Amino acid sequence: MELQLHIKMNPKLYVRDPETSELGKNIVRFAIDMINEIGFEEFTFKKLAIKIGTTEASIYRYFENKHRLLTYVITWFWTWMEYQLLFHTNNVTDSKLKINTIINLLTFKERDQFIQEHIDKEVLHKIVISEGNKSYLTKNITEDNKSMIFQPYKDLCHRIAVIFLEYRPGYPFPHSLASTLIETAHHQIYFKDHLPRLTDFGGINNNEPVVAYLDHMVFSLLDR
Repeated sequence: MELQLHIKMNPKLYVRDPETSELGKNIVRFAIDMINEIGFEEFTFKKLAIKIGTTEASIYRYFENKHRLLTYVITWFWTWMEYQLLFHTNNVTDSKLKINTIINLLTFKERDQFIQEHIDKEVLHKIVISEGNKSYLTKNITEDNKSMIFQPYKDLCHRIAVIFLEYRPGYPFPHSLASTLIETAHHQIYFKDHLPRLTDFGGINNNEPVVAYLDHMVFSLLDR
């Protein structure tokens, strides 16, 4: 079963909501493709405008700058991931199974249940892995945090933390472990693919060993 998904984004992330027009959706769609292809540093609104057959000025009517656009798509990903988590754990009572589901979601081993035709989630996942930290590693972090830009990421971490507490009531570091799990999943996948000597997974073309490592890490801490 696939469900149509509409995610309401923080208005601070855009000048005009890109979901309200075909041009806006194309800006998001092709920005994701281009950032994945050439990297955030090489990505510009001029290149994006050429790609989609519009003007730079038109793109600036939707996003203040390319960093805001990056933060928009990264934040969209966290919101979608929370929907996935809720969907896959809704009728599950076994907290260990919920944790296994979380790990599978973070490593893209669970089937996507939501339709969003103009966003390729697998490509977006690659951007989150390689560029995601750039959305908050800025001098404007305090101001952006006050604007609740990162609330979806916090909400996802909190939901994961609650599940950790279901598994082990009284565990003193549930939110720290939740954010560590997410970041470690992404770092290990990135290292596996690009810096394999920083992992034990060099030469392996799937994420199965990353799943095994995350499972070991989480339950080693929760079962202590």
